[in-house]
Amino acid sequence: MQLTKTPNNIFVKLLLGFWLCSSLIIALIGMLPLLQQNHDQSAIPAPLERLLEKSAKRISQNPQILNSDKLTHWSRFKEFKGRPARIYLVDEYGKVLNSHKSSRSLRRFMLMADEAGHPIKHQFRDELIFGPYNFEIKGKPYSLYGRLPEHHPRPWFFFFIDNKILTLSIAIILSGLLCGLFAWHLGKPLRSLKRSADALAAGDLSSRVDMATALRNDEVGQLAQAFNGMANSVEDMVNSQQRLISDISHELRTPLTRLKLSLALSRKKGQETPEMKRIEYEADQLEQMIAELLELSRVKLNANENKRSLELAETLSQVLDDADFEAQQQQKQLHIDIDESIVIPLYPRPLSRAVENLLRNAIRYANTQVSIQAMASASASGVQIEIIDDGPGISDEADLEAIFKPFYRPQSARERESGGWGLGLAIAKAAIQAHQGKITAVNQQPSGLKINIHLPQK
Repeated sequence: MQLTKTPNNIFVKLLLGFWLCSSLIIALIGMLPLLQQNHDQSAIPAPLERLLEKSAKRISQNPQILNSDKLTHWSRFKEFKGRPARIYLVDEYGKVLNSHKSSRSLRRFMLMADEAGHPIKHQFRDELIFGPYNFEIKGKPYSLYGRLPEHHPRPWFFFFIDNKILTLSIAIILSGLLCGLFAWHLGKPLRSLKRSADALAAGDLSSRVDMATALRNDEVGQLAQAFNGMANSVEDMVNSQQRLISDISHELRTPLTRLKLSLALSRKKGQETPEMKRIEYEADQLEQMIAELLELSRVKLNANENKRSLELAETLSQVLDDADFEAQQQQKQLHIDIDESIVIPLYPRPLSRAVENLLRNAIRYANTQVSIQAMASASASGVQIEIIDDGPGISDEADLEAIFKPFYRPQSARERESGGWGLGLAIAKAAIQAHQGKITAVNQQPSGLKINIHLPQK
């Protein structure tokens, strides 16, 4: 399937997503110095400017104070809206005339104001400094600066400027959250695709990717559409194969019936020979094999049957009675422990046939006893059924999974005397998979085989 070039493809999403994410973080961090610069160079409010202007007029009206010993005490404190304000007089060389020692904040502010080229104000941690107000006395330039030593609220971004490590940590966390959100957005349809692929691999041929994923206008959507197309083809091929097996099995029954009829007529005519008995035996074997093939096809196709919520014990009652009778005939014991309160959605006939095949297989190979028990699973997500025998088990661990394949029998069971064609366990697995369940086999210690069946509660 050829990919359509659209601006919404996955490459563009990845590029724009991570580029925009990193650009946003860089822009936010880069804006902090700009915000600080704009705040540092903001204009002086009119009331503060008038305070400096009044102080400059007083000095201009009394120029003799510049040469007085009282200069250090002159106008050092003013009232501004009920708060003390301190005024600094600075000469053309940047020396503070009315204070023996200028603070570090004032010197720093004077440099900031000189760089700005116009009167500004700046909020330090515990004080607000503003100025300069420039004026002349007898041709000499002077400047006035003011300070409000009270604490004033600082802009919010100053917190990040003063705490660079914390700002960097927040930027990393924010970048991680944005990238995580973007990754989740891209990963969600991929997770949906994986679930559908896993379900299809487990035998659920009806599994498809949801339409929300399939309708996306990017490569993920195209992949989902391709997957759904593949799943449709696989389902059609498997169903066609099962129908073919079923049709062939039906067709084989017609000549087989004629063969058995001919044998019966020959026997009536007194034509009883060892060869005729052998032909009849092989015809019976062929008929049984065809019946099992039809059953396997029927279970896999699961035609014209819907799940029903039934009691497990009641559904299996006839199968258990028959198995108990068969065990007694072989001088073996069958222990049954099934909670009668268990009710689950199931296909009665396929499940009964699956349990019947498993019990007959266990009884055949058991030495003295077989047990079957059913209980609600610990996670309350379904029902757990266990069938255990005390037979020889399966010597090769690799055979534990292969025994559920059609026509497969482990080496220990290949002798003709064992009977069967390896279809009984395949029918059981197909029936359990039709319930969206799981079946496994494990060897018991010191001997025996245990079949585990999990049926979901839905």
